[in-house]
Amino acid sequence: MPSVLDQIIDGVRDDLSGREAVTSLERLQRQCDGMPAPRDAEALLRRPGLSVIAEVKRASPSKGALSDIPDPAALASAYAEGGATAISVLTEERRFGGSLADLDAVRAAVDVPVLRKDFMVSEYQIWEARAHGADIILLIVAALDDRRLAELMALAGTLGMTCLVEVHDEAEATRAVDLGATVIGVNNRNLKTLDVDIDTFARLAPLIPPSCVRVAESGVRGPEEAALFARAGADAILVGEALVVGGDPVDGVRSMIDAAARR
Repeated sequence: MPSVLDQIIDGVRDDLSGREAVTSLERLQRQCDGMPAPRDAEALLRRPGLSVIAEVKRASPSKGALSDIPDPAALASAYAEGGATAISVLTEERRFGGSLADLDAVRAAVDVPVLRKDFMVSEYQIWEARAHGADIILLIVAALDDRRLAELMALAGTLGMTCLVEVHDEAEATRAVDLGATVIGVNNRNLKTLDVDIDTFARLAPLIPPSCVRVAESGVRGPEEAALFARAGADAILVGEALVVGGDPVDGVRSMIDAAARR
């Protein structure tokens, strides 16, 4: 029985084939020529205090529809006003309701780094992310073997992009560190079962060297969890659902940053 992650990636590959038929890799590469250099997201995430990567997220496989988000640019601007270090934009269509159009809208609206959050399996997607203005890409260790992960990290590095390398367990954390990842996200949600265990970050954080940026993902419901992850060694948190359903994205981001500062 294929896992949820396997099913998502099958859909991602189908959708990718359709885009490749419309826009060639060479065209994407030409679009990248002359673009401003990517923002140095890693440097910003290393600043003192807890960084918040705030997410534009319409839906999820575990919760279904979360928010219509008729104006992703306005939401991203509110996040930035609240102090978000970076904005994450879901571009996966089938399970998360995202699109590259959302990425374009957010990129045009904010000056902070933008993460293209998707299930990256090919070089094409990385060039695509850069052509649409992303500064950061997500690479999920569970979805890639070591060779593929190293290849995608190397390409992103050549383009000047930051890689957020996501892990879920001890073996994946070790793989990410051994391959030289410097920004490592611990997802408290198991993408194979969709279960969340907020203790996952605290368990895996000691396996990630202090020289790396440690990002806690999933399970951040509000300021209390933000402070908890900061105490456990998180340099940043990635927050989606709590912010898109919370009603006040400016205060939502700000309250998490403040709570972590008081931990």
